[in-house]
Amino acid sequence: MNYWIIKSEPEEYSFDDLIRDKIGVWSGVRNYQARNNIRDMKKGDQLLFYHSGKNAGVVATAEVVKESYPDPTTDDNKWLAVDVKPKKRLNKKVTLKEIKKHTELADSQLVKQSRLSVIPLNKEEYNFIINLSQ
Repeated sequence: MNYWIIKSEPEEYSFDDLIRDKIGVWSGVRNYQARNNIRDMKKGDQLLFYHSGKNAGVVATAEVVKESYPDPTTDDNKWLAVDVKPKKRLNKKVTLKEIKKHTELADSQLVKQSRLSVIPLNKEEYNFIINLSQ
């Protein structure tokens, strides 16, 4: 099992939208590194759902339910999408500023490449961020 952060502007697609939809298509990614991360996602992988923008932070957990396939939002088949389902809203939002305070996360891709929309985590990083939300 792998762990990831997926980011979305809440005005574009929020965790509430994912709850409403029950299964969401994670599409529209137009960065090669993020696309490669989507390609590597497997069914059952665990996700942290990050709202980007003005009130940014990790707000919830989700799960990959369908592995990568051609992104339906474009005719260019070099882009990929995955299907995700909501799991749980976090007790409190974990901001990037808070994450950067912890040396345990200093080597995380989230800290090093915080603008990337799909970011791999290791299990320890994932669990550390979950614990920050308690």
